[in-house]
Amino acid sequence: MFRVTREINFCYGHRLLNYEGKCAHLHGHNGRVLITAQASGLDSQGMVVDFTEIKRVVQGWVDEHLDHRMVLRRDDPAVAPLEKLGEPLFLIDVNPTAENLARLVYDYATSQGFPVVEVQLWETPHCHAVYCPDRP
Repeated sequence: MFRVTREINFCYGHRLLNYEGKCAHLHGHNGRVLITAQASGLDSQGMVVDFTEIKRVVQGWVDEHLDHRMVLRRDDPAVAPLEKLGEPLFLIDVNPTAENLARLVYDYATSQGFPVVEVQLWETPHCHAVYCPDRP
């Protein structure tokens, strides 16, 4: 079995609804995503997947949709005032926790055909979440 990992860095803001603590308030993070792909064999060029393709496709999506944006739950009361101010937002149906953002990146990467087995999202240098779905 072969595994490769590509790192993507981005900045984002968020807050968590129905949460008691600092993260209930708008704040930002320097996010770090580690995308791990796996294959039992290598392609004709001797790769699991070309790192450049992960960068082009997945980092391109992260840069366009998450980087320097407020990632908020769709029903967050802050959405309307921030939209009125012209602030860049990315809205999701669940609280924008590290766990949910890891799954969001995983879902996008796999939808693009990458053999991703795990996504880690580092919210701070000391805290990260991992998403790797159960496989039969």
